[in-house]
Amino acid sequence: MDKIRVMLADDNRSILKLLTDYLDRQDDVEVVSAVSDGMEVPEAVAACSPDILVLDIIMPRQDGFMTLEKLNAPDFPVKPKVIVLTGLSRDDFILRALRLGASYYMVKPFDLALLHARIVEIARDRQEAAVARPAGAGESVDAQITNLFLTLGIPAHIKGYQYLREAVRMVLENHDVINRITKELYPGIARRYDTTASKVERAMRHAIEVAWQRGRLETVNQMYGYKVFKREDKPTNGEFIALVSDKISMGARSA
Repeated sequence: MDKIRVMLADDNRSILKLLTDYLDRQDDVEVVSAVSDGMEVPEAVAACSPDILVLDIIMPRQDGFMTLEKLNAPDFPVKPKVIVLTGLSRDDFILRALRLGASYYMVKPFDLALLHARIVEIARDRQEAAVARPAGAGESVDAQITNLFLTLGIPAHIKGYQYLREAVRMVLENHDVINRITKELYPGIARRYDTTASKVERAMRHAIEVAWQRGRLETVNQMYGYKVFKREDKPTNGEFIALVSDKISMGARSA
């Protein structure tokens, strides 16, 4: 398999060097460009045709939002997937970046291994979409799950994040499994991650509690245009999985 072509854009040259050195050591990734001036990003993207652009928001002369707007222009020749990597964690910034087409929003300080995992995951989504998804059908299911969880405030590094992602995938493949959550869904995820069903249940519950404590519900409701979640009514694991799955299913049917 060809290496994933990655471009880096960050005004901090130390971070550029750190990222370049780390990613170039990975067998499946190749850093094709690294720039520190925002005005240079669109030209470099057009010249290098990266699969993934890792983009900071705070850049000299042109910020990351302006860059995303330029990349979204109908006549722009290259359409890389974008991972926003920034120190800004405000909900409105997250929502704006996602609306402008970012596939993932990652807040500094960050874990290098996690960034590499997201690069591979998002690049794989893009390759599958090119084969299996008709033009104009929208973002992939994995991208929709990721964006919702991120916007809601579920940290990507905790186990419950991965378990909830897998649960939503399982329910989208077979909706009846939501009615067998203790007998089939939890044990199925436990087998995949070499753990126990009870640990899966607890980790999911913890992830949902973290999201509710962060209070990002209004941001998610704005994204969907109506009240998906209510502050005073924290869902159970099953209710949360069902809500996310139903929303994604409805979007797919209306696409």
